[in-house]
Amino acid sequence: MLTPVVDVDGAPFWEYAARGELRVQTCADCGEPRFPPRPCCPHCRSFDSLWRPLSGRGRIWSYVVPHPPLLPDYAEQAPYNVILVEPADAPRIRLVGNLVSEAGARLDSVPADRIRIGARVQAVFTPAGLPQWVLERP
Repeated sequence: MLTPVVDVDGAPFWEYAARGELRVQTCADCGEPRFPPRPCCPHCRSFDSLWRPLSGRGRIWSYVVPHPPLLPDYAEQAPYNVILVEPADAPRIRLVGNLVSEAGARLDSVPADRIRIGARVQAVFTPAGLPQWVLERP
């Protein structure tokens, strides 16, 4: 499995995720959440930010099932899904992940025909701290 490339701006996201917490960078001045993390707020141009916890609940905004796998390290688990999640408490951003049957499950553990735009999901974390998503109603 691939590991994320961690840069200075995104490091706190991965530190919180390793503890099982879903947090997003939020502008300390105007309060707008932003993802992916970056130094400057695109709304008010402030450089001050904080890391706000999210509930982990959201809905599937979009998804794709790559055929064939786009990355060789994922070939064994193809076909698998990649979903965009609209967080319930930060609807102006989207988080990328995989829909799985349970935390740490294989990326192909949910058949593509079970994925629906608008389906409610909950964040879970692998033992290595990677965020994934499970259906609220399996």
